Amino acid sequence: QVQLVDSGGGWVQAGESLTLSCKASGSIFAINTMGWYRQAPGKQRELVTRMLSSGRTEYADSVKGRFTFSRGGTRNTVYLRMSSLKPEDTAVYYCNADISPDSGSSFFTYWGQGTQVTVSS
Repeated sequence: QVQLVDSGGGWVQAGESLTLSCKASGSIFAINTMGWYRQAPGKQRELVTRMLSSGRTEYADSVKGRFTFSRGGTRNTVYLRMSSLKPEDTAVYYCNADISPDSGSSFFTYWGQGTQVTVSS
């Protein structure tokens, strides 16, 4: 069974930085896309950033130049470095990945449990 565990959220003041982590574990044969989404109160979940299987990384316009997606030493761990945080970045952040559990299996979408980021002005 595949599990995504995301962590690193917290409370910061505007202009400060935070780094979120996400680790995928369990039966993993291949990982296609990994990324981060966020959901603010009363709003729909939106894409923040994702790394495609080609290696290309996409960012939402609202975070370009401030957020950086990176992979850890193993393919199963990714990070989101968030700098120059703004109050409008306040949301629950979710790790997301498309994973094939075993050879010949389709890819399925998995989500972390979410980690709260609160930015005060």
